[in-house]
Amino acid sequence: MQPIDPAAPPETDGFEILVELALDLRSAWNHRADRLWEEIDATMWRETGNPWLVMQSASRARLRELWATSQFRDDAQELLQARRHELAAPQWFQLRHRDEALTSVAFFSLEFAVAEALPLYSGGLGNVAGDYLKAASDLGVPLVGVGLLYQQGYFRQSIDASGAQRELWPFNQTRYLPISPLRNADGAWVRVRLPRPGPAVWLRGWQARVGRVALYLLDSDDPSNTPADRGITGQLYGGDEDVRLLQEMALGIGGWRLLRAAGLRPEVCHLNEGHAAFAALERARDFMQEHTCSFDVALAATRAGNLFTTHTPVESGFDRFAPDLVEAHLGAYARDELGVELSKLLAMGRVRPEDAAEPMTTAWLATHCSGAVTAVSRRHAEVSRQIFQAQFPRWPEGDVPVGYVTNGIHVPSWDSEASDALWTRACGVDRWDGGEETVGSKIAACSDAALWAFRASARADLVAFVRERLSLQLAAAGFRGARLDVASRVLDRDTLTLGLARRFVEYKRPTLLLHDPERFVRLLCDARRPVQIVVAGKAHPRDEQGKALVAEWLRFARRADVRMRVVFLADYDLRLAEHLVQGVDLWINTPRPPWEACGTSGMKVLVNGGVNLSSLDGWWAEAYRPEVGWAIEGDGHDDAQDAAHLYELLERDVIPAFYERDPAGLPSRWVARMRASMASLTARYSASRALRDYTDGYYLPAAREYALRAANGGQQAASLVRWEDTLRRQWPGLRFGEVRVRTEGSTHSFAATVYLGELDPDAVAIELYADGDKATGPTRVALRRGEPLVGARGFSYVGEVASARPSWHFTLRAVPSHSGVAVPLELPLIVWQR
Repeated sequence: MQPIDPAAPPETDGFEILVELALDLRSAWNHRADRLWEEIDATMWRETGNPWLVMQSASRARLRELWATSQFRDDAQELLQARRHELAAPQWFQLRHRDEALTSVAFFSLEFAVAEALPLYSGGLGNVAGDYLKAASDLGVPLVGVGLLYQQGYFRQSIDASGAQRELWPFNQTRYLPISPLRNADGAWVRVRLPRPGPAVWLRGWQARVGRVALYLLDSDDPSNTPADRGITGQLYGGDEDVRLLQEMALGIGGWRLLRAAGLRPEVCHLNEGHAAFAALERARDFMQEHTCSFDVALAATRAGNLFTTHTPVESGFDRFAPDLVEAHLGAYARDELGVELSKLLAMGRVRPEDAAEPMTTAWLATHCSGAVTAVSRRHAEVSRQIFQAQFPRWPEGDVPVGYVTNGIHVPSWDSEASDALWTRACGVDRWDGGEETVGSKIAACSDAALWAFRASARADLVAFVRERLSLQLAAAGFRGARLDVASRVLDRDTLTLGLARRFVEYKRPTLLLHDPERFVRLLCDARRPVQIVVAGKAHPRDEQGKALVAEWLRFARRADVRMRVVFLADYDLRLAEHLVQGVDLWINTPRPPWEACGTSGMKVLVNGGVNLSSLDGWWAEAYRPEVGWAIEGDGHDDAQDAAHLYELLERDVIPAFYERDPAGLPSRWVARMRASMASLTARYSASRALRDYTDGYYLPAAREYALRAANGGQQAASLVRWEDTLRRQWPGLRFGEVRVRTEGSTHSFAATVYLGELDPDAVAIELYADGDKATGPTRVALRRGEPLVGARGFSYVGEVASARPSWHFTLRAVPSHSGVAVPLELPLIVWQR
């Protein structure tokens, strides 16, 4: 059978309508068209959830037969009209920011988890990116995604009969994926060339629709490429250092070129991790070519419109590339297209620019090329300032320019059908589209009986799903007879159900519950108050320690005394995650602080009435209060101590709260936590909130500053480059003279002599600085410039500060000052009073 070509003329009436509906990945969270796909092929729809695959697998006769029925035809036409109306209607962005000159934000990410029908993700980074695109569609934010189309994507996990993880690499056949070739106005397939010496490397452009958002994808599997180059986009996080560098070039350089070929001119470029750093270089090259200016001027203009978000909690997690490898792949690009020597490009990605042996780190490069840097939670921002401080020598940690927007999840993608109905009755249909201020109080008004009935039903659904999936898993591993019979009877619909599903890596401590296995067994097997747990997670194929952690859980789950209460489900993917977060009562997360950047999995249980028990790290460090869940408060340095605390929480608080019932048979203490969690946290940790924070706090300011710098061919950017060059030359001439302090009552008065040398006084700010704690933060007070010094180039500076702290806590410092320049991100010069 020939595949359906979305661009081809319709084969029969109704084809174009079904194609438009099938290719919109809104089906991942908007389920109104589900009945159409089920009617076409119920089995294929149930097994894949991929409308485009349903269309591809159906016979033309079946489609014509269905279209001939008025009910099917009317349903399809009604759904199409509803889709088009919803996508055209003004949303939050259009209503709130209709006068802003922001037409496009380009969001670059190495992975996107939009739907299981498009498996281009491995874990958390992809989940955040996919949810982000969905929220942009809901809110009407003019955003496009840019990623790679992998021939194999990330591995699928299976568990063999011995209990070992095995990796499978099925191919992503493009004909069955809900994507279309990206074509130009003449109908030709858009292809861009990767700037690398040697044979031409062509990247093909594809497009996926995520509601009103376009996701552009590139793949190197072009028949005109060499066999090795066709494999550049073979596997996500696969291959050696050489392949990784080429993938990041394809994403960044190829991705920007694809956007330009598609006619887009984004004002804002959002780099989701350092993997996307090369997009900033290509954006500057594009500006150079258009305005005939130097690389320095182009970077000064474009960096104002670049935002870099780091997701990495440890410096060792950043990608690094050896200088000789960068020379091989990017040397000619730097010299011929950017007009700079490779040494300058390498220096932009180093902590020590002059160290010729230091690798190029893409996170450092992204920082150098961006107008703002964000972390993904408040705690992660603190950790990131420690990591990035090396790029800002002599600046205090609190001044390291890393802000944060805590991640959120796309709530409609993760709520169950019953959850959606509950929230709709309480809060209305459009509750996550920018007006979440009142949803907390409305959901809090639900009765204990309604909340508990909803939770009990969700748990029963999970038990049914687990039994079915475990049976298939064991059958695939070769088990028969009694083992399959056990699978059909595991878990109990009335038992407290825990969920633990993470990437299996040592710092996430996925086996902390097994630290004292016999104590855990006693919890699970208590006759009056039993507990059960569902576990899932993958270890990277090259992480033998992670695989050993998987095996440890599998061995435990096969113990005769707990095998009815402990289930490890293989191949943790979007579908499995969806069932878990909808069904479990308690989500457990045990990372070793401070190595959890955010950890969005626990956010997904909120809308479904699940409660969290987690280490105080990532998002939970800012969300936790005793009334909404439980916290492991250890610092992560002593696993035995943290495990003991975890067992104690379960024994003393969690299990009793679940099983203690009031006269009506309701666990009132549990429901109280459940209600508080749903009411106070669900909207706060939604992707809708996160995207509105990014839009108001970063996108709009970035677009405005970029417009100023880019105007008139980068005139302001050129002026900034000249100003910065002058400042750098003259900065060594700045020094402090005498500093006098007078304390009267509640005020310290400072008077300082500052010698500026050749510096323009308006280019320098003199500040009083004192360290602070986490609660108050540092104190910074700008001093006023007074009279010029007699016989020397300099001025007196004066200022006051409250005397609540001793005067010797304060130190004077000089920093650059210029309207619109991000100091120290763009210019990390500083001089301290000695």
